[in-house]
Amino acid sequence: MRILLAEDDSVLADGLTRSLRQSGYAIDCVKNGQDADTALSTQEFDLLILDLGLPRLSGLDVLRRLRARGSLLPVLILTAADSIEQRVGGLDAGADDYMPKPFALSELEARVRALTRRGQGGGSTVIRHGPLVYDQVGRSATINDQMLDLSARELGLLEILLARTGRLVSKEQLVDHLCEWGEEVSNNAIEVYVHRLRKKIETGGIRIATVRGLGYCLERFSENNRDSARDSARKSAEAANGQK
Repeated sequence: MRILLAEDDSVLADGLTRSLRQSGYAIDCVKNGQDADTALSTQEFDLLILDLGLPRLSGLDVLRRLRARGSLLPVLILTAADSIEQRVGGLDAGADDYMPKPFALSELEARVRALTRRGQGGGSTVIRHGPLVYDQVGRSATINDQMLDLSARELGLLEILLARTGRLVSKEQLVDHLCEWGEEVSNNAIEVYVHRLRKKIETGGIRIATVRGLGYCLERFSENNRDSARDSARKSAEAANGQK
């Protein structure tokens, strides 16, 4: 998932960025409110982590402009001013959660997970798609109770497709959600990620359909998918044995 971090404290911003990237998130960081407002107006994110004490445009003004545009983007406020008035003001302006500084990184990451789940409709932290089970908190996936060896980029791709099961996801949308500003990712690279993920999950009957020129779609699961995958695996094995 892609997160915008608006924080003018370079040390804190660097620490948060490193920690969240290690957890598999794509992080874009800005250091003033004007840049945050511009980014939110022109880019698509899954979560905003917002410091209230930003230069050029306050965090509250950034938040008010975001909500005035009708955005439902989950927002986690960070601030050193831990007063009841500050909390009430931030929540009334449209924030979804609030953390006073200093804070534990483990707690912030837990709140980030909760808010991104809420942004996707809430519910369980475990997504099931036939024999495929994806744990959003543990960031792990299994098929038929067998753990899948997936890279962070493959896990992110799987999460996006699962959240949009049965719907087309374009390559441009995948780049927007998986990649940070300035990260050079070509359409060919996206094709490689999809190809690698497809090879790892198709044996369980999970299909990623390619709509040429448009994008990809994780097909809705049925037992027919599983049967087809088993037949394909059997034929491949028979062909390999025949070559020997």
